[in-house]
Amino acid sequence: MSAAQRGYCGVAKALHWLVFALVLAQYIVAITMPDIGRETVPGTLINLHVSIGVTILLVIVVRWLWRVDHRVLPAVAGMPAWEQRFACATHALLYLLLVIDPILGWANASARDWTITLFGIASLPHIVPPKSALGTRAGDLHTWLGWTLLVLIGLHVAAALYHYFVRRDRVLQRMLPGGT
Repeated sequence: MSAAQRGYCGVAKALHWLVFALVLAQYIVAITMPDIGRETVPGTLINLHVSIGVTILLVIVVRWLWRVDHRVLPAVAGMPAWEQRFACATHALLYLLLVIDPILGWANASARDWTITLFGIASLPHIVPPKSALGTRAGDLHTWLGWTLLVLIGLHVAAALYHYFVRRDRVLQRMLPGGT
């Protein structure tokens, strides 16, 4: 079996699916959270939302560090160059948004002068001053980028399904648990 057909290593798969599970949990918490207004006090769901966001940020940093030291699998034979470039751009945007969006949410919580307790264990420091205009605007951008991230995830899933059902190549299987 060629390098392009072999699956990703267990660590790469575990990190990928951990991010998937965290992002899924994040969206579930986000849609069940109360609307956030000027007088909102962060309760359990808001604290959980920020805690999951910081965890996503940390796991993405670990993924980046892992990829620096471990080669990405080559494209599957016969994949057009435009498709490879599009996949690389989509992955880069996913990584970027998975880093930027949690930071923006954290900045907005800081601007609101909220005390956020990371999974009830430790308080997060403010990353912008309370009432900061930058932190306040970060909240709007956080929401917008959250929807943008959801669209990119949908595109990522659609591409994986396209490779599985239409192209019938091994792109999807390379990242599935137990797949080679």
